[in-house]
Amino acid sequence: MKQPRGFYRGVFALMIPMVLQNLITQTLTFADVFMVGLLGQNYLAAVSTVATPFFVVMVLMMGVQSGAGVLIAQYWGKGNAAVINRILGVGLYISFAVSVIGAILMSAFPHTLLNMIINDQNIVQLGLDYARIIGFSYVFNSISGMYIAAQRSMGNPKIGFFVLTISAVFNVFANWVLIFGHFGFPALGIKGAAIATLFSRVLEVIIVACYAFKNKRFILNIKLLLKPGLIIVKDFFKYSLPVILNEALWGIGAMLYPIILGHMSQSAVILAAYTIAGNIERIFGITVFATGGATAIIIGREIGAGRKDTVYSVGKTMIVLSMMLGFASGALLMFARFTFLDKWIYPLFKLDQAAQATSTTMITILAVVMLLRSLGVTLGIGVLRGGGDVRAVMFIDVGTLYFLAIPAAALSALVFGAPIAVVYSCIALEDIGKAILLLRRFRGKRWINDVTRAELPA
Repeated sequence: MKQPRGFYRGVFALMIPMVLQNLITQTLTFADVFMVGLLGQNYLAAVSTVATPFFVVMVLMMGVQSGAGVLIAQYWGKGNAAVINRILGVGLYISFAVSVIGAILMSAFPHTLLNMIINDQNIVQLGLDYARIIGFSYVFNSISGMYIAAQRSMGNPKIGFFVLTISAVFNVFANWVLIFGHFGFPALGIKGAAIATLFSRVLEVIIVACYAFKNKRFILNIKLLLKPGLIIVKDFFKYSLPVILNEALWGIGAMLYPIILGHMSQSAVILAAYTIAGNIERIFGITVFATGGATAIIIGREIGAGRKDTVYSVGKTMIVLSMMLGFASGALLMFARFTFLDKWIYPLFKLDQAAQATSTTMITILAVVMLLRSLGVTLGIGVLRGGGDVRAVMFIDVGTLYFLAIPAAALSALVFGAPIAVVYSCIALEDIGKAILLLRRFRGKRWINDVTRAELPA
């Protein structure tokens, strides 16, 4: 669709660093999974099981980051760096607290938490040491992740690409050293993977701190960070709390997927396949979330700068772009499914035939719904949330999960004993329902809201 000269250049200037960041980090994450997979299928299932409760911690932190991003993008459009410092301070306080609570709970009660997810005691025992260590990596990630998200909302995704690329490369190398025992280190197995991740998160914080205190584009104000003020705290919770609740409730709900799968017959096979399929899908779907992230920045900046009359047109353009990229991503994923996954990827993980077949089924379903997933991400995370319509996004996001996908998946798996193809298709209903409802909300134009204050003390 027609937009002012330079519009698409600006869009891709935001998207490309995000795509590269996601491509590198997801590829290297896949390498991490590969190295754990070399230990055996049960070790892979153990990592997947431990990741399930921490998924809630992660999405809570992402909720804080996204909620702060709604305000930061619009205040950046107004050019108010002082208020952005205050918003960043509130975000750091909350995300740090969430991560510390999660780390303490998993360190103190790993056996109890893992038993809630899977009933295979062999897998629970394998995951205990990993669970006790990995939680503290989220404490450091809460700091670096919040700052990177703030910079991204100010139109600077390059720092995220730089920091996370270095961190991911270091993590892969440390995994190789500590899992298998190189350079004189003992072979620590799955425990080594957790230690490597913890060290990589510490490295992220060091790099971010060095950058933050030298960056001239956005000057960090420690006083405003530590004392953000009651006005901004109120605004943060007014506009960010629905986003945080959205991510928290969605995270808890999404955590039920592997729990449902973990209570099916051959749960270890299904969870291993679920882990592999998810990692492959994230690599092929990197443009999906990059488009959503870029859209949120652009929409927020337009509204903050007072150009509300052009926002709907910009939103339509980004929706069309997201559908094109979603179709292309799905087609590439389907191509991979029919060409090289069986020959080259699955053998790397030593998956048995049942796990390979299950993973292929999941990937086929993911490829089919990729266009709708892309549409939903751009509409929800990008257009509507960027426009300040956070409550509507929350109700749609959470509603389709709890009242459509989860009941359908649970009934099909646990009551009717349906095959994995049917159960996973029920999970995909979330993307279908979400895309339909979000598109309807977009057409109503009630999502365009200026969430900034006209006057606020610096």
